[in-house]
Amino acid sequence: MKFRNLVSLLSLSAVLVAPGLAGAADVSLLNVSYDPTRELYQEYNKVFAKYWKEKTGDNVTIKQSHGGSGKQARSVIDGLQADVVTLGLAYDIDALAEHAKLVPVDWQKRLPNNSSPYTSTVVFLVRKGNPKQVRNWPDLIKPGISVISSNPKTSGGGRWAYLAAWGYAWKTSGNDDAKAKEFIRAFYKNVPVLDSGARGSTTTFAERGIGDVLVAWEDEAMLAVKQAPDKFEIIVPSVSILAEPPVSVVDKVVDKKGTRKVAQAYLEYLYSPEAQEIMGKHFYRPSDPNVFAKFANQFPKVHYFTVKEVFGDWKQIQKKHLVDGAIFDQIYLK
Repeated sequence: MKFRNLVSLLSLSAVLVAPGLAGAADVSLLNVSYDPTRELYQEYNKVFAKYWKEKTGDNVTIKQSHGGSGKQARSVIDGLQADVVTLGLAYDIDALAEHAKLVPVDWQKRLPNNSSPYTSTVVFLVRKGNPKQVRNWPDLIKPGISVISSNPKTSGGGRWAYLAAWGYAWKTSGNDDAKAKEFIRAFYKNVPVLDSGARGSTTTFAERGIGDVLVAWEDEAMLAVKQAPDKFEIIVPSVSILAEPPVSVVDKVVDKKGTRKVAQAYLEYLYSPEAQEIMGKHFYRPSDPNVFAKFANQFPKVHYFTVKEVFGDWKQIQKKHLVDGAIFDQIYLK
């Protein structure tokens, strides 16, 4: 009898000491992201799972889905059960609100920096020695230059590249739409392959050996140089665009699945110093100024313009440039 009582007391003590462990649960999240973030989230997911286990006692598994940002948004609208989206541009999350009511229209106000935990920009990746002497945007429209970029209608990176090219031409022509359009026409005339996503364009350039210059996310270019420093180098144009890839919980999905608490924590922890350092390690510009300072030497200085400065907002961009029959179709389909 005394032995049984002792065992009971020990069992009760274990429960009182570790209530989180006693009620530990297994939770699964799906992060639907854009093309180049595979390596970033592979590392971050392990760090967050450890943090969440220590905080709550629960086991969390995060699955990843990657592709062109626009295509990923459409997949979520069509029913892909994403708990969170970490996409290439705000318009693609706006589409979740507008077309499927999956998130509130003010989703961008829920996290710091308009829900963008890091920033990036568009640069040029060229072959070692820069044999075609590509220095700035005008070099990309010269005869005989082969440019690789992704489709701005399906890819976040492709859209940022399009906007960066247009913005350069527009600003240097005295805000002349007609001259900017002609520049864009000449730019895409030199693009032999238009991949649906940014990682596909990097593969086309770096592995298939097609093209003289890749117009790409800064992180993709820096990753290529890290992997093959004897094959590639980065050229920073005179001006480029400030890219702010955002994140959001997908409200209708997390409320249905009961995963809101962990999904929200997953995004909030992106702003922690530990997560910010992972971003810097993978060549994304951390939003935390203290963490950015640790990586400042690896990032070239870039003269930025913003979406608002040149284009107004994303709805204006979509209507003017990227809906069917708009400027991109007018110049590319011909």
